[in-house]
Amino acid sequence: MSGGWELDVHGTEAKLLRKIAGERITVTFNINNSIPPTFDEEPQEGQKADEQEPELTSTPNFVVEVTKDNPKQTLVLDCHYPEDEVEEESDIFSIREVSFQPTGESDWKDTNYTLSTDSLDWALYDHLMDFLADRGVDNTFADELVELSTALEHQEYIRFLEDLKSFVKCQ
Repeated sequence: MSGGWELDVHGTEAKLLRKIAGERITVTFNINNSIPPTFDEEPQEGQKADEQEPELTSTPNFVVEVTKDNPKQTLVLDCHYPEDEVEEESDIFSIREVSFQPTGESDWKDTNYTLSTDSLDWALYDHLMDFLADRGVDNTFADELVELSTALEHQEYIRFLEDLKSFVKCQ
């Protein structure tokens, strides 16, 4: 990943960490269930079935946490890659929810207000996207996250197949 992100991987969960200007930005994602379903389509005339295979890419939901040095709260933005086609000039990811959570808490509190961006004013939504971009979470980052997530998912898939082979062989 470009931009000076530190990567920490534990099984299927990955965490990217970056510190800039008195803020700590953490991006967390999990590769489980991150490959969208493919729809079986009949091969077109003159095409072999194996030429039709789509490239499997992992597009995980991810959470961005921004913590400032002073306050005891963390701004949490729950992001995802929309399933429908994205226009060339628009963002390839979107913010689903925004909340404040206590800094240092591993579990989020359901008692803290969470704002769904479906009901958010578009100007405020654009400011939140600019806020993320200023901290290095933009379309370039989102593209690189897809590449990283896909590579991690492929590694785990191969490991799973090897473990499955060993397990089935065992008597």
